[in-house]
Amino acid sequence: MYDLIIIGGGPGGYMAAERAGHAGLNVLLIEKRALGGVCLNEGCIPSKTLLNSAKIYDYAIHGSVYGVSVENASLDHKFVLQRKNKVVDTLVGGVKSMLKANKVTVVYGEAFILSKTDVKVGDEVYSGNRLMIASGSVPVIPPIDGLDEGLKSGFVLTSREILDLEEIPEKLVVIGGGVIGLEMASYYASAGSKVTVIEMLPKIGGTIDEEISKILLKNYQKKGIEFILGARVTGVRQGTVLCLTREQNNEPSPALPDPVLPAEPSCVLCEKALLAIGRKPAVSGFGLENTGVVIERGAIRTDQHGLTSVPNIYAVGDVNGKYMLAHAAYREAEVAVNHILGKRDVMRYDAIPSVIYTSPEVACVGETEESAKARGIDYASVTAFSARKRPLYTIGTETDAQSIPFAFAVSSVSPTHATSGDV
Repeated sequence: MYDLIIIGGGPGGYMAAERAGHAGLNVLLIEKRALGGVCLNEGCIPSKTLLNSAKIYDYAIHGSVYGVSVENASLDHKFVLQRKNKVVDTLVGGVKSMLKANKVTVVYGEAFILSKTDVKVGDEVYSGNRLMIASGSVPVIPPIDGLDEGLKSGFVLTSREILDLEEIPEKLVVIGGGVIGLEMASYYASAGSKVTVIEMLPKIGGTIDEEISKILLKNYQKKGIEFILGARVTGVRQGTVLCLTREQNNEPSPALPDPVLPAEPSCVLCEKALLAIGRKPAVSGFGLENTGVVIERGAIRTDQHGLTSVPNIYAVGDVNGKYMLAHAAYREAEVAVNHILGKRDVMRYDAIPSVIYTSPEVACVGETEESAKARGIDYASVTAFSARKRPLYTIGTETDAQSIPFAFAVSSVSPTHATSGDV
C-alpha cells in the first residue's frame, strides 16, 4: 500500500513525487510515455531550444548593425534537432535521478483507475491511500473537414510532430495565433519557411495586452510572416488550408490592423500545416469516472489545496484547467503535498507570470487592462517604459533602427488585486 499514487510524470507529477518522497512518503509515480511530460519532451524545453538557436542565427545575420560581421551564416536544422534531443535527454535524466534519490517508485505504462484507491497498469494493480491526477493535457482537435485525414497523412502536424520535423517546409501554415503557434511560426520563419498564421481572433497572442499584441504583430510581419486574422479554418486538403474571414461569412468584422487580410483569403497553399489552436485537460480514457470526481467545463474541479470533490484525491497541472503552465503545476504540486503533510498552504492564481519566447519576447503577469475592464476592477493604467525610449544600442536583431522589438507597459489595479503588466 502506497501513501500516494501519482498518475502522470510531467512537471506537476514529478514535482509532487519528489516533494512527497523527500518528506518520507511511500510514493508510486505512473508515466505512460517519458518522464517530464509534455513540457520536457514535446513542449517548453524542446521549443525553447529551437528558438534559442534561431535567435543566435538572427544575431549572426544582423550583426553588421553592431559592427559584427558573420560571413555565410546558416542554420543547420538537423543539427538543431540533434542538440534539442540531447538537451531533452539530459533534463529527463535529471528528473529520473531526482526521483531515485527521493526513493520514488516509477512504473511505465498506461494507468487505469479502478477505484478511489486502486490503479491498474498492465496486469498489475497498485493500491494507495491517496491519489493524485497529473495527466496533463492533449491538443484540441476541432471538427474541421479533412483534418483527421491530414493528421493521418502527416500533412497536418501537432506541437509534438513539428518539433521533430527533419526538413524545413518551403511553406508552412500555422492554424492558431496563440503561444504555441507564434513560437513555432517564429522558429520556422527564421529557419527559412514562408509562414502564414491563421487566427480566429482579431489579435494574436491570446490574452496578452492588446497594445503588446499589436507590437508583436508588426515585428512578425517584418520577419515576413503573413497573418489572416478574424478567420476560421473550414477545411484541410493535401497541400491546402481553406479559411473563411468574417466578411466572407457575413459576420461583423472587428477592427483589424492593416495589412492583415489578403484580398481573397480563402485558400492558402502550403507544404505542411501546424494545428496549434490550444490544448485541453486529459480527463478521459484512464478510468477517472470510477473515482466520482467532479468535472467542470472539461477539467477536474479542485480547491485551493488541489483537492478534488473526493477526499484524498488531488489534481495538479493542466488537468485542472486553471493555468496550463509548468511553473503553475510546480506550485500546485507543492501546495497539494503540503496539504497531505498537514502543512498550511494555499494556491493563488492572481499573479502567475507567463512568457511567449518569440523574438521579441513577451512576458505577462497579473491583469491586463482588458481583463481588468471585463472583471469590473477599478484600475489605473500607467505606461512605465515606452518602447520609443528604448536605447538604440539594445534594439536587438532589427536592421531598421526605427522598428520596435520591445515594449513595457504596466497597469496598476486596485489594492485587492496584483499589479499587472506586459513586457
